[in-house]
This record gives sequence, structure tokens and C-alpha cells, in this order.
Amino acid sequence: MTSLPAKAGRRCHNAVNPLHSALYFAPDLARELAPYGIEDPSAVYFAGRAAALGRVGPGVVTATFHNFHHALVARHLPAVWELAAPETVLAARLRAADSMLRRLLGEEAVASKEMAEAAELALRAAEGCVRPGRPLYAALADLPVPEAPHLALWHGASLLREHRGDAHVAVLQHAGLDPVEALVSHTASGRGMNPKWALATRGWSRRDWEEAQERLRGRGLLDGDGELTEAGTALRKGLEEETDRLDAAPYEHLGAAGTERLTELCGAFTGAALASGAFPADLFGKD
Repeated sequence: MTSLPAKAGRRCHNAVNPLHSALYFAPDLARELAPYGIEDPSAVYFAGRAAALGRVGPGVVTATFHNFHHALVARHLPAVWELAAPETVLAARLRAADSMLRRLLGEEAVASKEMAEAAELALRAAEGCVRPGRPLYAALADLPVPEAPHLALWHGASLLREHRGDAHVAVLQHAGLDPVEALVSHTASGRGMNPKWALATRGWSRRDWEEAQERLRGRGLLDGDGELTEAGTALRKGLEEETDRLDAAPYEHLGAAGTERLTELCGAFTGAALASGAFPADLFGKD
């Protein structure tokens, strides 16, 4: 293993991850699942993200996804698997990723040598990931790698995203932040999903949100205006640094030069995707 510059892995993650996560905000997945009767946005999301785990019930998804209300998950699982088996959803998800990337990036980028290079680097980084304690990553790691380079990159991005995400859930647990407190504190940092989107998609009520704010104030992490205190800022900083530490293996495996190159390539692809409207304009921020 080689030593990486500070935050190199996080910078790479931030460049790679949007290429995966854009699928959950794109119309493509909903369009692919609609013929099976899966039309509710939450059902589309839970099916698409959980399919690699198999025919799981709500408990597994609530545990692994972390910041969703269990009642919302139970509203759709396991019922969604009666409409489409996990294997059917996985195939639909790959078709959706194909159409999304072609639409957001264009055919030239999809067929480019840079795309093939990025796919090779992402998959090489994923060789450094580990299964123990990382259920979402481990489930994805059991799936075959698609042959087409743009889909291989999407698969590699999925592996890297969930590897970090699994680690982050463990870090949140260790810090004693429950799902709503994690959402509130992340939003207060200015980096998380804004309250409107969090409440609309995660199943929590405004009262749940306000009660979490009060708990965070009781711990000295949030002030009266809903902003992070000095202690709250330090906590969020520490959470990311500990997640970096637990997620270092893939980027150490790839090496400093490879990590820098993957960041460069995916940064360009992500920039193009953002310019093409990959995410809602009001998704992030405090308001």
C-alpha cells in the first residue's frame, strides 16, 4: 500500500459517487419498473437499491439504509418483491443506468477511451474493498461486472459508494447519532440533503425533525437557530475523518496516482452530468 494525500479518498468518492446516485433521481429507473407495477417513488428507490440483497424484508433495509423511517420501508417491503423479483429489478436497474448515462453524458463520452479508463480504475480500487461489516457493498460485490465500460464504471461507483456508506453507518452508530439526528446535523453542516427533501423521502415528520434538533441542542451540538455549534462542527468533521479512515483501503490499493486520475476522470463526467440536470437544483443545502 502507498500513502495517499490527505482526503484523497474522500475527494475521489465525491467525484465518483454522483455517477451512481444520480440513478435514484433520474426518471429512468421508475420508467423501467413501472411495467411491473412499481410506481411509488419510495418503492422504486427501495427496490432498486436493495435488490442486490435479495428478497429481504423491511428490517434489513431499515438497518442497512439507516436514515429511513421503518414504517416507510415496511409500507413497500417485502410487498415489492411480489411485483418484481430482485433479479428482475437488477436487470431493470442496469437498463436504467445505461439510458441515464447515455442521456446525461452523451454517446461520445460513453464510448470514449476515458470512460474505459475510468471503469478500469474504479474496478481496480474496488478490489481493495472488504466484505466483513459491509452488507450493502458485499451484496453488490457478488454481482457480475457488466461488460460495457460505462456500466462497468457505474457498477464500480456503486461498490465504492456502498463500501463507504456501510462504514459511515458504523461511525454514526459509534457517535450516538440516531437516523434523524444524523440527517439534521448533516443538513446543518450545509452539505446534506435539505430538510424539505429529507422529510419528503425519508418518512420522518416535521415533529420528528424538531425533536431531533432538541436532542442535539441538549448535547451542545446545535444552537437555537438550528446551526451547528463549535462542538457540532467538530463532531461532523470527526465523522467524516473516521469514515475516511475506514474507507481508505480501496484508494490505498489503487495508489496515489490512480486515485488522482480516477478523481480527474470522474470529476469531468460528474460535472457533465450535473450540467445536464442529474440532480434537483434544490436538493442540497439548509433551506
